[in-house]
Amino acid sequence: MAPLVVNPAFTGMFDGTARAGGIYRSQWGSVTVPYVTMGAHADMPLYADQSGGYMAAGLQVFNDKAGDGNLQNFTGLLSLAYHKTMGERNEIAVGMQGGYAQKSIDLSKLYFGDEFINGTASGGSSAEYGLGVGNQVSYFLINAGVSYAGSNSDGSFGYVIGLGANNINQPNDALLKKQNSDVGLDMRFTGQLGLTVKTNDRFSLRPALLFQSQSSATEVIGGNEFMYYVGNEPGYNNFSTAVFLGGWYRSGDAVMITGGVEFKGVRIGLGYDYNISSLNSASNGNGGFEIALRYIAPYPLKFAGKRVVPCQRF
Repeated sequence: MAPLVVNPAFTGMFDGTARAGGIYRSQWGSVTVPYVTMGAHADMPLYADQSGGYMAAGLQVFNDKAGDGNLQNFTGLLSLAYHKTMGERNEIAVGMQGGYAQKSIDLSKLYFGDEFINGTASGGSSAEYGLGVGNQVSYFLINAGVSYAGSNSDGSFGYVIGLGANNINQPNDALLKKQNSDVGLDMRFTGQLGLTVKTNDRFSLRPALLFQSQSSATEVIGGNEFMYYVGNEPGYNNFSTAVFLGGWYRSGDAVMITGGVEFKGVRIGLGYDYNISSLNSASNGNGGFEIALRYIAPYPLKFAGKRVVPCQRF
């Protein structure tokens, strides 16, 4: 529901004239101060060239707030992507993102070891008074990605493959003020695979896989979304009335369920993940809750049109 976060090449990859959406997530409220994420995005095709390609542009912003110290991360990114159609049912896209990020923390809400001498508060930490840790740091980000989409002759099977690289410029995002603190934000690599399998006029399967790697951390999410069209005139496009239900697994961490409805270009989705990692004993399984909204504006005189090249769903 936030495609520009997943891969810059997904900018403009939809059937319509413009797309906009927002998302909200809250997690781990049973363990600590809830980790809250809010985001919004918008994108649209700009123009098409005579060779069958088109440019698209987009904007995304999101803000995280985490933990007792209100660690916040605000990011705003502009996206550009070029899509090249190859034949009637294949498309390759290249995308770039650039923007601004700001990280901040409220040191007054944290406690440090040097505040206490023999168990008694000493009146302040060297970190809080600016000798080691700052309250805020700002930096620029550059991301890039590629994608390839295609389908078979009757449109009953389609796929999208994507690869992305984030934090290409590896900016210094450390709150530490030490002069030798020159460690940059590691690059994050992503891979996506999404399939669409239409079993009949009303029902489709949409399995997907997401992989992310940054430094020594990796994440793998896999699962499937079941889509059923309930309108009087079923059709595989963004403007038919449909319901969807998905089941997903995040390796070593959580199982997730998603669901929602689509109608007249609007998609409303809910998600919840149940924690199954070692954190389960503290969280009682309470993971994260998400709600998302997306709207796609239709082409004039083509309200029920469908895109031959499949649109990604991650």
